Amino acid sequence: MRSFGSDNNSGVHPTIMNAIVESNTNHAIGYGDDDWTRKAENAMQSLLESESIKPYFVFNGTGANVIALQACLSSFHSIICASTAHIAVDECGAPTKFTGCPLKEVETPDGKLTPELVSPLLHGFGFEHHSQPKVIAISQTTELGTAYTPQEVKELATLAHKHNMYLFVDGTRLSNACDTLKVTLKEMTIDCGVDIFTLGGTKNGLMMGEALIALRPELEKNLMYYRKQTCQLYSKMRYLSAQFIPYLNENIWLENAQKSNAAAQQLATAMREIKGIEITQKVESNAIFFILPKEITDELRKHYFFYDWDESRNEMRLVCSWDTTQKDINDFISYLEQLTN
Repeated sequence: MRSFGSDNNSGVHPTIMNAIVESNTNHAIGYGDDDWTRKAENAMQSLLESESIKPYFVFNGTGANVIALQACLSSFHSIICASTAHIAVDECGAPTKFTGCPLKEVETPDGKLTPELVSPLLHGFGFEHHSQPKVIAISQTTELGTAYTPQEVKELATLAHKHNMYLFVDGTRLSNACDTLKVTLKEMTIDCGVDIFTLGGTKNGLMMGEALIALRPELEKNLMYYRKQTCQLYSKMRYLSAQFIPYLNENIWLENAQKSNAAAQQLATAMREIKGIEITQKVESNAIFFILPKEITDELRKHYFFYDWDESRNEMRLVCSWDTTQKDINDFISYLEQLTN
């Protein structure tokens, strides 16, 4: 069934599937001690223009986020994030379970933290009765589909470092942000002062897999242990890491994001022409948030799967994928026009 429910619903890019099949040759040493993993690591180093970084490949986004946060925190620390952040809403309390640290959630109109919103929470340092703020965690792009500019990321990194804190970027859709802002991965991370980040693959054409990259030596040194403890160390690692070789070397990570972003722009443009639709957030990635009368969305659901976002005002979310087609868009708009006329 074709839908705009989630980029998790999309298929695997043919080149990625071929990479998995081609890695299924003979035997290979397990747990990442294989040639495919070395090549994937080299590809990431080349993309980031740094031979000193070491990417860690894991199964999924929640696992990557949990490992990254464990690397930054002791149990008496706290994490500052937007109230809409994936770590706060969609990970079943995993960050708190694995780190022992509370999440300090900040209400935002567009999913984006700012120094002005974060600063009121930066207190109690050195006071033993308070959890100690240690991580500012942002999603790029945000759960509302908006993108942080490099300048906005730099400002948050500067604030974090001023208070001896870390800036973590949940980069499940970081590729989409790089396309929207027309910047390289290095410009969006290293050059902005990010301390640790993830680069998503699962939502962007991979069968499975995310890459976790620490940009500070003290955060990298224990990642291998946290990955194992968090059940994210794949014994047959070559099938996971093999995907990242063409994903990075052949620019699939960015091309797929370009496709899903362009599809969202086209879909949003067509939706704006339909009477009664309110698009509630800037369309800066592959997600569209919109409001329609409930009786119309109830009918729309009979043919299309999508998620509620804010049920109190009947706000919905549509997500385009790397494999969203022109026919997908045309058919959806045609049916929506029928319902609203």
